Amino acid sequence: MHLFSTRSARQRAVLGISGLLLTGSLLACTVVDAPQETTVSATTTVRPTTTTVKETKPMKQLPSDYDIDNLNYELVWSDEFDTDGRPDPDKWGYDFGGGGWGNNELQYYTISSEDNENPNAFVEDGHLVIEAREEKKGARDYTSARVISKNKGDWLYGKFEIRAKLPEGRGTWPAIWMLPTDWEYGGWPESGEIDIMEHVGYDQDNIVGTIHTKSYNHGINTQKGKTIHVEGVSEEFHTYTMEWLPDRIRWYVDEELYNEFAPADYSDGITSDEWPFDKRFHLLMNIAVGGNWGGSQGVADDIWPQRMLVDYVRVYQAAEIDALIEE
Repeated sequence: MHLFSTRSARQRAVLGISGLLLTGSLLACTVVDAPQETTVSATTTVRPTTTTVKETKPMKQLPSDYDIDNLNYELVWSDEFDTDGRPDPDKWGYDFGGGGWGNNELQYYTISSEDNENPNAFVEDGHLVIEAREEKKGARDYTSARVISKNKGDWLYGKFEIRAKLPEGRGTWPAIWMLPTDWEYGGWPESGEIDIMEHVGYDQDNIVGTIHTKSYNHGINTQKGKTIHVEGVSEEFHTYTMEWLPDRIRWYVDEELYNEFAPADYSDGITSDEWPFDKRFHLLMNIAVGGNWGGSQGVADDIWPQRMLVDYVRVYQAAEIDALIEE
């Protein structure tokens, strides 16, 4: 998702109820006027402190001494969702609450705890089910779930493969994405965001893969993303893959490469503003209801409940990339 408020601006926000933010800047003078709300891609609202910062950011030399077509990936983490009931608590936690998540979303995210008899996230028949419902919770008229791997599955580089079937209908906004675990470069968008898959129900069968950084984000309409049309994303399972390498990120659907971001293609001088993706990130999976992007054409009242089914989540890493990190 995204950390701002409009689709053109982008949408993911996170932090919701989890996440610590740090700060950073570039060879420039950054002035934050009054404390204003800064949204984190479809998830959270961060309130920056009024300050003027002058700081030189170090330039980065991104490792590229590897054969991109001959990496030996090995499975390092997975969930096949073979056991019915609550999602594995050793692998998944939750963001919860109903504050709009920085994008004017309409749902309240719940926790699949033992005392929740009707959770929005559960494992059934070999699939993780994330279910959005039209039901009252707090001040919200919809409930849903956002499961996260933070501090249970956190990675630096790798290939992330998620096989899923998506909800449909106007007002649905499912996402599979990644956020920084430690926010070492500062709040959103300084520490980055990787959107593996996003889909909005009014734009059926169009899948979006995007990154957000300080230099490239929807808040200033510079985000780097592409769309691929995939028939039947709500009728069939498809495999959404993101390959995160030390100098580039690639997106695939059903093994078809459709997007690649390499900061060297856009800037001769690379800092964390262009590439904050050298710190560990974690996974998030959710269905938002409405919001600045998902609800920009309204929310249908006759489609609920809606489900995203996840067949598996698999994370691979390559020894060749591990060796570059160790150098």
